[in-house]
Amino acid sequence: MRRRPIVSLLVLGLAVAGLAGCRTSPDVAAYVGDDRVGVTELQDAVAERLADDDVAAYAAGQDEGAFTRQVLDLMIGERVYDAVEERYDIDVTPGQVRDRITELLAGEDEDALFTQLAQQQGLLPDDAREIIRELLVREQVAQAEGLADLTDEGIQAAYEDAQTAGGQFDLGYITVPDQATADAVAAQLRADPTSYAALATQYAGTYTLAAPQLRTADQLPDVLAGPVQGALPEGVFTVAVAETGGVVVGQVSFPPLADLEDDLTGQVRQDASDAAQPLVDDVEAGLDVTVNPRFGTLEDGSVVAGDGGVVQILSGDDAAGDAADGSAAGD
Repeated sequence: MRRRPIVSLLVLGLAVAGLAGCRTSPDVAAYVGDDRVGVTELQDAVAERLADDDVAAYAAGQDEGAFTRQVLDLMIGERVYDAVEERYDIDVTPGQVRDRITELLAGEDEDALFTQLAQQQGLLPDDAREIIRELLVREQVAQAEGLADLTDEGIQAAYEDAQTAGGQFDLGYITVPDQATADAVAAQLRADPTSYAALATQYAGTYTLAAPQLRTADQLPDVLAGPVQGALPEGVFTVAVAETGGVVVGQVSFPPLADLEDDLTGQVRQDASDAAQPLVDDVEAGLDVTVNPRFGTLEDGSVVAGDGGVVQILSGDDAAGDAADGSAAGD
């Protein structure tokens, strides 16, 4: 089962799942291991959110029962991740959650973000904080289990991998009138890469970049693609380009770690979250999460709409025995 990460933030679908564990009670909205989400508890949680005008407007635009399922999904998820923390001896603190939100905001207004989440996703601030907690739990599980390295050394390794892959690079090019001049400029760049700015000023023009720019391979014109690939990860090349009326001298270099650190950190974190998801799924499966069919059914780790009928929740031998006895499964 895969509990969807919520930077998406929540995506609830419509489907019908099969039969689940033998636990039913009209007062219970969902069972999560030994824990329960009571119907009254769920109703109170829904009411709390609908007291926010932005959330209420969001919920009013959903299909019948969809918002209640969304809230129930959040409540189940919180309990699942409590179990994950316990299983792997992980403790994500409120301070860590605050720090990650501050980092994600990157100077933007927090209140504006929470208003947007309420309007577009029907989330209260505490819902958003819970989502970030779950993200951090996955990252810490991956770190603890050796599935990822989120330390500075891990980021450095990711940087070296990116350098080898050549997926992105700094590219500068200077157009000069002839091959002899191009050879001289290329020789100077090889001897002193920092001379690029002065040479670009000397040969300024439509086909000269004043300073190298970060590029990816798919952004290159065909005429430069081959020479750039041949020069990676660092180097200088020359190529005659009829369109420019001269010869292009190109300088390729790999950006310093500081320029790519944010992107690399984000990718390493995402890889860690993905790597930990199967472990979260295993914990969730062991909890035998069971949803009261009054509120929906569980599919791929999320609460979705049921078929609208009365569903008796049975499993395995209990189902066979109860069918023979003509009795229904109890609490």
